[in-house]
Amino acid sequence: MQRRTSLKLLGAAGAGIAGLVLADWKWQILDRLTHVGFFTYDQEQLLASLADTIIPAGVSGTAGTAPIGALSTGTDQFLIKFFEKCLEKEEQEILIQELKALEKRGFAALPKLEREAILGEYSKTENENQKKFYELIRSNTIFGFTTVREVMVDHLGYQVAPGFYSGCVEVPAEKA
Repeated sequence: MQRRTSLKLLGAAGAGIAGLVLADWKWQILDRLTHVGFFTYDQEQLLASLADTIIPAGVSGTAGTAPIGALSTGTDQFLIKFFEKCLEKEEQEILIQELKALEKRGFAALPKLEREAILGEYSKTENENQKKFYELIRSNTIFGFTTVREVMVDHLGYQVAPGFYSGCVEVPAEKA
């Protein structure tokens, strides 16, 4: 085997991989700068980390499939659309206000146990806005997760119409 050719191919492959990593990083920056939507880019990331904290990956799917969680089923995207399109204006304001408070605390960058502790504080608080925020996030994350196909059909075995249909069946004639 030719050593020089092999080294050139390995070098080219390494440069190509490094280029792909750089391109991905560039697209992430571009997405952050040109993000358009109801929520900011950071708020969407925060909603994703909230969903992941409430339902982390670890629920095993059917045999041979990877564990599922809120992020792998797209529950975070459901929450973003649901909160943008289906909430009343005052609920949206509470949501944005509490998301900003969590951003200041650096919620998305915290370890899982600290995020769970913060959500535990929100569940036991006397502050009405924080309690409403917690209930909105928790109930809609659970709703979004449990109604997705991967959970309903693949994990829980849901069937739209249980039983079987036999279209052409001979019916014996009655004896008169």
